[in-house]
Amino acid sequence: MDNDKTLRETIRSSYAQAATRAAQGKTGCCGTSAAPSCGDPITANLYAAGDTADLPPEALAASLGCGNPTALAELRPGQTVLDLGSGGGLDVLLSARRVGPAGKAYGLDMTDEMLALAREHQRKAGVANAEFLKGEIEHIPLSDAAVDVIISNCVVNLSTDKDRALAEAFRVLRPGGRIAVSDIVVRGAMPAAIRRSVELLVGCVAGALEEADYRAKLQRAGFEAIEIEPFRIYRAADAAGMIARAGLDAETLAPLVDEKFMSAFIRARKPAPAS
Repeated sequence: MDNDKTLRETIRSSYAQAATRAAQGKTGCCGTSAAPSCGDPITANLYAAGDTADLPPEALAASLGCGNPTALAELRPGQTVLDLGSGGGLDVLLSARRVGPAGKAYGLDMTDEMLALAREHQRKAGVANAEFLKGEIEHIPLSDAAVDVIISNCVVNLSTDKDRALAEAFRVLRPGGRIAVSDIVVRGAMPAAIRRSVELLVGCVAGALEEADYRAKLQRAGFEAIEIEPFRIYRAADAAGMIARAGLDAETLAPLVDEKFMSAFIRARKPAPAS
């Protein structure tokens, strides 16, 4: 428990720093020591220009995700959406626009600096049907069956208790509701040095689940119709920069993770009552 608390505080501190950098107009990248111009292959080029054209550019700069969950969630007017680990609020604001005035988009984040940034982006965008909540994804501050769709962008892998996080997601979904997240997924064994690296945990890689394990955890939480669809598979050259920024031996380790981790869309559904 003490180790989990330390990791959580490390993650919180890292994302507070990221929020500060974003507020200064610096582009986000995975990893606490990444420079604004890091060319991170995970966070780069995830949103089409038309998707974010009417939102503050700072909201895109603050994005530290590994995908565009709003593109796969198939949101409909009037739905209630929850974004787990909402960061600077980009996906919440996109979701709020898609569900329309009759719908609602919640963002949940544990970092005060990110919440302040997200609320400022909401103010600038003039989006009324969004609300940002403080909390942890393992303890969602919403009632049972409160939302229709859950999205998340490279955050479940950061959780120190992924079973609890997925169980909470299941709890707050309405029967028949869906989870549609972007996350880092692993195929095969990952070098122990990478698994131990806190820097790479914050940077979206070291805490990632193996594909079969991710599926099993969703099933244990109660989800059905589980799909895991990779859309970016990373080569050794992609990994080298992240490994080097974490202070590890990129020349040795990068070839060992060649095509072993990927960004993926993960979809699943909470069973609906029998008719």
